[in-house]
Amino acid sequence: MTIAIMQPYLFPYIGYFQLINAVDKFVVYDEIEYTKKGWINRNRILMNGADHLFTIPIKNDSDFLHVNKRFLAKNYPDYKKKIKNQISSAYSKSPQFNIAYPVIEECLDFDNDNLFEFIFNAVTKICDYADIKTEFVISSNLNIDADVKGEKKVIEINKILNSSLYINAIGGLDLYIKENFLKANVKLKFLKTDSIHYPQFKNEFIANLSIIDVMMFNSKEKIKDYLTSFTLI
Repeated sequence: MTIAIMQPYLFPYIGYFQLINAVDKFVVYDEIEYTKKGWINRNRILMNGADHLFTIPIKNDSDFLHVNKRFLAKNYPDYKKKIKNQISSAYSKSPQFNIAYPVIEECLDFDNDNLFEFIFNAVTKICDYADIKTEFVISSNLNIDADVKGEKKVIEINKILNSSLYINAIGGLDLYIKENFLKANVKLKFLKTDSIHYPQFKNEFIANLSIIDVMMFNSKEKIKDYLTSFTLI
C-alpha cells in the first residue's frame, strides 16, 4: 500500500495531482488550521503574459478553526462572476478552453459554502477529468490521537492504513527523516516534479501555475503524460 498526505489546496499545481496519481490512497487533511498566506483558497493563473493571483473569499472567523469549520464569504456569488470572467478572458483563445472551462466553472458553481468541501470537490472533479483513480481518505475519518503532531502524525496515519511506502511532496525533504519511517516499516520517498514546459500563447513560460493553466493548454492525453513526469528520491 502506497499513500500520500496533503492539505487541501484550491486548484493546485500539477505536482499535487502527480502525488495523488502516484499512490493507492491519498489522505486529505480536513482538521488543519487555515493559513492566510498559504494556498488553501488561492492560486495563480496566466493573465496578459504574467501570473495573476486570485483568492476565494472566506468568512471572517477564528484563525484557530480547522478548514472544515471555515466557510466561503457571503459575497462569494459576486466574486464567482468576477473570477469566471477573469478565467474566460485569460484563456478563451487557449486550445483546450472549450473542454476545460466547463469543468472549472462546475467547480466554482459547487453549491456548498464549507471551505473544505468546496476545495475537495474541485480536486476530485479535476481528478475525474485527468482520469486519476486514486482512493481519497479524509483525515477526520481516521482514529488519530489529537495530541500527535508533525512527523509522528504522518507515521501514525501510515500505520493505520497499513502503508509500506509513503510519498511526500519534495517540500517535506527537510521535515521528515527516512530512518524514523523505517522503524515503523514504512519506506519514505519524495516526489520531485520534472521540468514541465508547454506553450502559453506566445509568452515566456511561467511554471507552477494552477492546474487551470495546464488544463487550458494541454490535452487530456498530454496531462496524463505530465502526471508521470517526476522523480522519486
